[in-house]
Amino acid sequence: MLYTQAMLPDGTFSGKTVLITGGGTGLGKSMTRYFLQLGANVVIASRKIDVLKATADELSAETGGRVLPLQCDVRDYEQVENVLRQAFAEFGSIDVLINNAAGNFISPTERLSPRAFSAVIDIVLKGTIHFTLALGKHWIAQQQRGTILSIVTTYAWTGSAYVVPSACAKAGVLAMMRSLAVEWARYDIRCNAIAPGPFPTEGAWSRLMPDPIREKFEPANKIPVGRVGEHQELANLVAYLASDYAAFINGDCITIDGGEWLKGAGEFNNLDMVTPEMWDMLEMFTKGAK
Repeated sequence: MLYTQAMLPDGTFSGKTVLITGGGTGLGKSMTRYFLQLGANVVIASRKIDVLKATADELSAETGGRVLPLQCDVRDYEQVENVLRQAFAEFGSIDVLINNAAGNFISPTERLSPRAFSAVIDIVLKGTIHFTLALGKHWIAQQQRGTILSIVTTYAWTGSAYVVPSACAKAGVLAMMRSLAVEWARYDIRCNAIAPGPFPTEGAWSRLMPDPIREKFEPANKIPVGRVGEHQELANLVAYLASDYAAFINGDCITIDGGEWLKGAGEFNNLDMVTPEMWDMLEMFTKGAK
């Protein structure tokens, strides 16, 4: 299956440094692995330094690449600036920023406290703002080109019940990427977003969709292509958009969800549950009405 294979040529990111927030686990770890395979130095940042160090050791041994794990609470701008200082000291520059850090939980909104709402907003929206602003200012001051890629969701533009804090935060991130794509293009800084559908990860997947719920609401059942995503597929897209191969793509949001959100958006899309026999019956009724 080609979609499980690496897409870009070896050495695509040789001499480049990529910073990935939330790069120690899940999809962030898959991105980290692929950028290393393509020759990049990678900085991974999150609150759990033990997890980051374990990932850095594992992927460095696997790929031979250089990984710098740095502890950072993305909600704290001073910690963000400290990450940049350490990254510059280690690698000299940063060429790509992947805003991947996130937090989410499923709940009826009326059950949420203001503190619970802020817990998601502060990580997803404010954390993305902090890294984008800090690194963007540096690039502009140094007259350095750069690429920013933020991971959002398809409900950033549709909204979604039961994940309202995340929907608000992701919508804000998407608006920022589109806005800065215009404002910062003159500085040779590209800004794009990716909206993934279901890409199962061991940690986040089990928290958001525990077994009783997952059995009843199997995500693959509502995806037109009939399956969930493979991590390499997303890593391929992330690396492509971050690379010079995508130099003319700016201000866009690429959806990679097998058609999931479009199926949910169409008023009659759930008619795929209608059997051939039922269609025959409906056809007879239609002809009879004429």
